[in-house]
Amino acid sequence: MRRFLARSVAIGAVALLAMTACSERSTDGGDEPAGDGKGFAADALIGVALPAKTSENWVLAGDLFTNGLKEAGFASDVQYAGASGTVADQQSQISAMVTKGAKVIVIGATDAAQLSTQVEQAKGAGATVIAYDRLIKNTAAVDYYVAYDNFRVGQLQGQALLEGMKAKKPTGPYTIELFAGSPDDNNSGVFFNGAMDVLKKEIDAGNVVVGSGQTDIKQVSTDGWKAENAQRRMDSLLTGTYSGAKTPDGVLSPNDTLARAIITSVKGAGKPLPVVTGQDSEVESVKSIVAGEQYSTINKDTRNLVKKTIEMVQALQAGKDVEVNDTESYNNGVKVVPSYLLPPLIVTKGNAAEAYANDPKLAPLTKQ
Repeated sequence: MRRFLARSVAIGAVALLAMTACSERSTDGGDEPAGDGKGFAADALIGVALPAKTSENWVLAGDLFTNGLKEAGFASDVQYAGASGTVADQQSQISAMVTKGAKVIVIGATDAAQLSTQVEQAKGAGATVIAYDRLIKNTAAVDYYVAYDNFRVGQLQGQALLEGMKAKKPTGPYTIELFAGSPDDNNSGVFFNGAMDVLKKEIDAGNVVVGSGQTDIKQVSTDGWKAENAQRRMDSLLTGTYSGAKTPDGVLSPNDTLARAIITSVKGAGKPLPVVTGQDSEVESVKSIVAGEQYSTINKDTRNLVKKTIEMVQALQAGKDVEVNDTESYNNGVKVVPSYLLPPLIVTKGNAAEAYANDPKLAPLTKQ
């Protein structure tokens, strides 16, 4: 892992053995990007194409981009990929931004593998393309990637799962189930591979057992990141693998929305709550963590991510070098994309008050 990232929690070290090769992370290196010195007008149009409003953070990101770009003096066109979140919506929106003359287009991809035509169209028109939160695949036309370190997110989720189970039951073996995000989201595989980077040694040693035997990402993916799909699968696992008095000790959930769906399923079955991980610091999940139900989440402060993205846009406008801190790790299948990665923070009940002390929305939730 990159040395610049601060470790956010001290959890027992776990040997790193990747379950599957992660093509998004490469050690081939890449050229350090530099400003072209040309810049563009200070009031130029900046396009922002985001997926559907499937989480609180996507809703917040849209508001932050709208207000932040305006405050920075830019005209903005912030679009969501409709209620259905279809890739066709986003493809049309990006093409429209190109037609309108956007100088920079920031894209939170609905489907990372199906935007190459639109990204290349934008590049051909002279726009700079910044992949936001989700790496865009299979095109050399992506200029930059800005995100939290998503592989590290997965590692922290895996570590939290182990730590939480050991806190509840000092000795194993522990029985778990695995959930992953939507297969059309490039980050789903990054999160999952990061978690398995931590969990696989314990599984191989017999210290952790996947009760259903479902360990392949294709088996554990959750279409559309939809809560109802996660709850349906957990219902099925509980009636099948965990009939009678059987119960899992832990569930790897890739985000908070799915974590709450998993918890709802377990409650409905009348079984003891397992250790359940999450991500995104959603309000209801922070409440759940404080109440002792969901075990953990990952804080990836959207305010900081949007702020960094707008700083990149400002550098491009001024014709200056764009700051990146990683030119080796994220290979989109065609090139290693110069990236700026922010460090994620794991949050449990024990550190929630400190973690959210500067968040006006979440800080009040941690008061006991």
